Amino acid sequence: MALVPFPRSSPDVPDDDSLIQLTDRDALDDNGRMSFLEHLDELRKRLILAVLAALVGCVVAFVFIKEIFAFVIGPLKAMLSNGGTFIATEPTEIFMLYLKVGALTGLCIAMPFILWQLWLFIAPGLYAHEKKFAIPFVLFSSVFFFAGAAFSHYIAFPYTWTFFLSFESDLVKFMPKLGPTFALYVKMLLGFAAIFQMPVLVLALSRMGVVSARFLIKNTKYAILIIFILGAVLSPGGDIPSQLMMAGPMLVLYGFSILIAWIFGRQRKPESAS
Repeated sequence: MALVPFPRSSPDVPDDDSLIQLTDRDALDDNGRMSFLEHLDELRKRLILAVLAALVGCVVAFVFIKEIFAFVIGPLKAMLSNGGTFIATEPTEIFMLYLKVGALTGLCIAMPFILWQLWLFIAPGLYAHEKKFAIPFVLFSSVFFFAGAAFSHYIAFPYTWTFFLSFESDLVKFMPKLGPTFALYVKMLLGFAAIFQMPVLVLALSRMGVVSARFLIKNTKYAILIIFILGAVLSPGGDIPSQLMMAGPMLVLYGFSILIAWIFGRQRKPESAS
């Protein structure tokens, strides 16, 4: 009598992948499951550590606050025509601006640690084989955050500032206030820092199997439409060049995200024949 091999698809004998997933899930139930109050306590702990890190960054920033202030405002003042300068119309305006510059710098200094705390908060809900992406997540998120901030400081904001300066004429003297100028600077810097997180987000979603390179390519036309809408909304100026300055990097990052999804995305296994 011939021996019939036991089929791998039998419900009584799970395959290797199912066994790995069951093991991870059992480990999550035994060690990673947290109650609602425990989640709140964990969130409070991570927020406190993130705020403390930002405060430490602010202390470091205030040691070099004059140099940082000149780094941010100096190039903008140099672009003003005929030796123009910024003006402050309130007694506390310059002091508050120093505080805001220090707070922004402290946030940038502490950003890698803040991202690490974010990872530690979501890590209990991940499988064991997914937790190994902790260092890549923090590293790439930090790199793209600073890349977006640098792009805004050196390229996007000076271009926008030049566009606003172009409306000055003999009839109107452009004398910008410090407060609104720095508010625009912060808006663009944080906006580009968030936009540059697109590849990291796609990497996480592709590893979870939510999106794939084929899905991104198939929906490129919708992505382009959404990108230009976001460019119009996030752009500080209503002109087309400013919108292109905001939408252009997003288009490049979307193409880069497709490449990331293709390289690191979870491969779907073909269904076995019945």
